Amino acid sequence: MPDDAATVPSPWGELARATTTLTSGETLVHDWYSADADTADGEPGLMLNATDAAAASALLPRVAAVYADRAGWHRRATDAVVNEFSTEEPTADELAEAARDLVLQTVEVLADGDVVLHLDDSCGQHFLDGYWPTVRFDADDVAVEVTVEA
Repeated sequence: MPDDAATVPSPWGELARATTTLTSGETLVHDWYSADADTADGEPGLMLNATDAAAASALLPRVAAVYADRAGWHRRATDAVVNEFSTEEPTADELAEAARDLVLQTVEVLADGDVVLHLDDSCGQHFLDGYWPTVRFDADDVAVEVTVEA
């Protein structure tokens, strides 16, 4: 596959090099490949931080590891969010509520193999409108950072 390929085939759909067309007609080419979320099927979006098809393809085994246990990754992410923002030890009910309410929106795999899970507050009770939590896992699958993005 040529390094400048605009798409990368994968078991999760064809990943396209992300672009933005400005009102001037100029097209910006971004440093990632992506597949949009299929919300009808409950499938999250997928982003691979790579500047060429070969680098994007090299990240597919990491994606496979996440998707093989997506429910487990999701639960570890929601637990990390609750633990980050709790002042006391969270209860089992609080952890279960977060797992139910914080929906996995996007799986992002970085060039170094770290994984960032972007979550959506499906009920609007946990984060302000327009904000969502993300959890970064390192190459050893340990949650190392929880942030809120806008």
